[in-house]
Amino acid sequence: MQTFIDRYYKLLDWLLAMSVGILLIPVTLQMIARLTGLIPNWIWTEEMARFFFIWMVMLGAMVGVRDGSHFDVDVWPQLKPRANALLSIVSNVCVLLFALVFIWYGIKFAQFGWNQTSELADLPMGWIFVAWPLAGFTWVLFLGPRLRADLRTFVDGVPTAAPRVPS
Repeated sequence: MQTFIDRYYKLLDWLLAMSVGILLIPVTLQMIARLTGLIPNWIWTEEMARFFFIWMVMLGAMVGVRDGSHFDVDVWPQLKPRANALLSIVSNVCVLLFALVFIWYGIKFAQFGWNQTSELADLPMGWIFVAWPLAGFTWVLFLGPRLRADLRTFVDGVPTAAPRVPS
């Protein structure tokens, strides 16, 4: 299972980089069209930029949960291993609840938009709306090993290394 999670993480990391790179194309076309008269004002570029931005944010949130950097706020000083594990468990349970909301309402959202198409590019909106439940499922998948390691640390009192992020 860990091999699958590691490969899935690498895929998401690659897709995130690609979405950032691809997002530059319609945004650059919009800027050139607005600031110069070299190319016509294409309306579809705004819609494409919005769609790639949505996917970029969702992919970034998925990668951030895996890295342990997205929903992490360091307001407590370093405590003993059990106390740190308990704080991490509480934080991760909150993220898990948020993920379950994304799954539940994301599925309804995707079903709502499955047969719709975008106004300008005539793209199926289901491809955009599916980002929400996919993010929720991915967060649950990535939180499992982290929660298990924190629970082990809390019970044993000995720091257990959380699953490392592959480089």
